[in-house]
Amino acid sequence: TPTGEKILNMAGDILRRVESIKRLADEHTSPNLGNLSIATTHTQARYALPKVIEGFIKAYPGVSLQIHQGTPMQIAEKAEDGSVDFAIATEAAELFQDLIMLPCYRWNRSILVPKEHPLAHIKDITLEEVAKYPIVTYVFGFTGRSRLDKAFNKRKLVPNVVLTATDSDVIKTYVKLGLGVGIVATMACRDIDDDLLAIDAQKLFDPSITYIGFRKGTYLRTYMYDFISSFAPHLTRSVIEELLITPSNENKTAYFGISNLPFAR
Repeated sequence: TPTGEKILNMAGDILRRVESIKRLADEHTSPNLGNLSIATTHTQARYALPKVIEGFIKAYPGVSLQIHQGTPMQIAEKAEDGSVDFAIATEAAELFQDLIMLPCYRWNRSILVPKEHPLAHIKDITLEEVAKYPIVTYVFGFTGRSRLDKAFNKRKLVPNVVLTATDSDVIKTYVKLGLGVGIVATMACRDIDDDLLAIDAQKLFDPSITYIGFRKGTYLRTYMYDFISSFAPHLTRSVIEELLITPSNENKTAYFGISNLPFAR
């Protein structure tokens, strides 16, 4: 009932405050002990997070760290119900409206083809040339897929997407088998096989932004601030605290200016 929904919302607020009180007490008594759980997609877990997590574990060996992979919807649900502390995602901003989302970095895409493929010999590749071939890319809602679709639609092109996957490594496997041209995050091309070629496609697609988010009212412990700043160095503790009083997620992105956000390393 409407009344029941209001009671549940109020109860949720109370429980979140209780959790924040507990975290504040733990910060005082055991600053280097605790738990940190993160929900994200395969691409972020596989390519963006390893060095960050390696450094974090060395700095905070007493903090237990868990990573949960899932769809954007699953990630948002886990963050909203308190199952995880942080959500790291790019797509489906509408799913994260109830979270505080901080912009971390920009990234773009590369076109992946076998070295003998006709596209491998074109100097300045165009979307029209890409659209001539079957395409293997991400499932809609994953890893910047909406920007890809918008780019084709803008040129009035209908891409022949023959296979979609949530995993960059799966896409690379099927490109290698000759099923189609791959379009993947450039960061996922660091470890491609020698018989594949990655073609920079940043001129064809608008960049996407990866965000890190958490529930409103969350008490961030020192090691949580440190994790965020190691993942996105421009998000220092003082900057985060300033952004927490910014009313909307759009304003948080505008705070830096999209062009000022770093590109994925």
